[in-house]
Amino acid sequence: MGAHASSVAIVIICSWLWIVGAAPAPAGDLRQRLAVRKHLRRLNKPAVKSLKSPDGDIIDCVNIAHQPAFDHPFLRNHTIQLRPAFHPEGLYDKNNLASELSNEKPNSLTQLWHQIGRCPEGTIPIRRTRKEEVIRASSVKRYGRKKHRTIPRPRFADPDLINESGHQHAIAYVEGDKYYGAKAIINVWEPNIQQINEFSLSQLWILGGSFGQDLNSIEAGWLVSPDLYGDNNTRLFTYWTSDSYEATGCYNLLCSGFIQISSEIAMGATISPVSKYGRSQYDISILVWKDPKEGNWWMQFGSDYVMGYWPSFLFSYLADSASMVEWGGEVVNSEPDGQHTATEMGSGHFPEEGFGKASYFRNIQIVDESNNLKSPKGIDLFTEQSNCYDVQNGNNGDWGSYFFFGGPGRSPSCQ
Repeated sequence: MGAHASSVAIVIICSWLWIVGAAPAPAGDLRQRLAVRKHLRRLNKPAVKSLKSPDGDIIDCVNIAHQPAFDHPFLRNHTIQLRPAFHPEGLYDKNNLASELSNEKPNSLTQLWHQIGRCPEGTIPIRRTRKEEVIRASSVKRYGRKKHRTIPRPRFADPDLINESGHQHAIAYVEGDKYYGAKAIINVWEPNIQQINEFSLSQLWILGGSFGQDLNSIEAGWLVSPDLYGDNNTRLFTYWTSDSYEATGCYNLLCSGFIQISSEIAMGATISPVSKYGRSQYDISILVWKDPKEGNWWMQFGSDYVMGYWPSFLFSYLADSASMVEWGGEVVNSEPDGQHTATEMGSGHFPEEGFGKASYFRNIQIVDESNNLKSPKGIDLFTEQSNCYDVQNGNNGDWGSYFFFGGPGRSPSCQ
């Protein structure tokens, strides 16, 4: 073989090795690849058992003591609390349980991966993070984190700043007291998302501190986020931050913090089935409350599943109590083509369409300083642009305090 032919062959072989990852890549690419691989190793803990969900997710059953929470330096010698010392008073009275079960047949709403199996006792189900999900983030450091300024600020809604953050809301809220928890039954839908970098969610927020850099927040609900998950599935999620989304906190178990104890429910996994317009309606119950003895913030999903807790040391203001509670919907409006997004909130229909067509929160409650679960007083409503997404509330015997909310986004009345 001549010298020229040899050098061509070497170039071809080196190019092929680079493509398959066996030869040196440019320094920047290599650094990113190594950072992604290291991050995946940190998140995806060794599994006792793995289950392939029908939606393509892999659910790893991880030993409860090996979950990501224990990467936190303050949790290295932590003794896991396997149950809360206290539940809120009134949680298991007949009225609360009846309202929770009224619209559902037993076990009618689960997570898709349950069709394949369950995790054994002593393990927790963790949705495995994929390489492409981390790569989609603006950086490895920002993966699993919300962008800044995502909290609705009802008292400070300057019309000129409506889309400064790109986030829009339709919420009910209470403030002006000390709050030790919140509960709601949340209607579950699968709203259409126009752009991959947008999302739509329904959640409750438990807030402490000012709306500056010291904001503490605990959040839970359902979310559709193509950017985070690569699909349009409706997924259970939680979030926390103690510095207004700057350096602390994340979704689900994507950083150390939340300690999960449930072997039944996976954070970030698909909820199934979901509500259909004019047809069957499905909802989920979420409760977050502060254990008055240990001071940790606990989460319960449905009437059966105590999910786990956020240790109180993660927070400054919420180490004591919350000063505001919000319930409702949020979307990202990135203004594609210079117009309002067509990303839907809730069912994608306005609240006046009512049950079976518009999305709702029902039986909304707060936990007071005596650890009693009760209907909140002085509920206010807020939305930045009611012609795009709106909210309407009411009260009756079966649903207690409730509201319908949502909308289609871009329409003749919302440009």
